[in-house]
Amino acid sequence: MQFFDADAVHFLLDYPGLIEAMRQAHRGPAPDASHMMVRDEPGGGGNKFVVQVGWQRDTVIAVKLVGVFPENPGLSPPQPSVQGLVAVFDAGSGSPLFVADGAAMTFRKTAADSALGASLLARSDAKVLVIVGAGGLAPHMLAAHRAARPSLERVLVWNRTPGRAEALASVHAGRDFSIAAVSDLDAAVTQADIVSCVTMSKAPLVRGRLLKPGAHLDLVGAYLPDMREADDEAMARGKLFVDTRSGMQDAGDLRQPADRGIIRWEDITADLYELCAGRHPGRGNDQEITVYKNVGGGHLDLFTARHLKSVAELRSS
Repeated sequence: MQFFDADAVHFLLDYPGLIEAMRQAHRGPAPDASHMMVRDEPGGGGNKFVVQVGWQRDTVIAVKLVGVFPENPGLSPPQPSVQGLVAVFDAGSGSPLFVADGAAMTFRKTAADSALGASLLARSDAKVLVIVGAGGLAPHMLAAHRAARPSLERVLVWNRTPGRAEALASVHAGRDFSIAAVSDLDAAVTQADIVSCVTMSKAPLVRGRLLKPGAHLDLVGAYLPDMREADDEAMARGKLFVDTRSGMQDAGDLRQPADRGIIRWEDITADLYELCAGRHPGRGNDQEITVYKNVGGGHLDLFTARHLKSVAELRSS
């Protein structure tokens, strides 16, 4: 049985290829998949353990086992806040095929999901990307969004701890786009063509009144009902899309405004299956504000694992 460490996963799953693989996968039948099964740390700690399963007949079964331990970077020595494994099995026989680094697979899957959404919903001439949050996922969102929208030429990074935003900007300085850390999130949002939020926030960070006409808002965090990245006005102003309707009721950026009557579940315009298959056109004009909630799910882990398997086999042949 083969093992793909983090370096191998990042090498094999380049974003242009993974985004296109996800696009094609969403044009086919949806696999059986579970939404996140989250276990909280006994005793009320802030740590969580996540299990997701995707099963597609005649292809593969993918099982993700990942811990989310927010305080890990402060340990001595520091450890990543997201760690785990993705185990992949043959769907015909149940035999194990390979195991891959869970954090790397999660980063790649999540970033490609949002980038696919942006490729379908963001303006094709988008130039300014604002990344809200500078954790482990942030550099992947930068790379994936630029793969989906090569027109992006300026990146602004905001983080509650400014030093982390400055570190991310420093790593990517001198490339074929400009990048800077910013301290004023509101000012950055007013300039953004794409805003990508990758935080663990429980209070809104992005103010909807500041989104300019034609902006695209990508919401990645807030995967639990008590979490939030954008305010009610952002959700009310935007044309709402999701990657999947399965499990979307648990996402705080949707659940909270729905509970208060700000939006209705019927206001969700389309999901990735409808967008990729051409059953919905997505953005209607250049002035619309589009909001994309990256919900996630075991089907996306399966699509990512299936693509990893294909790429690895092609390289070894």
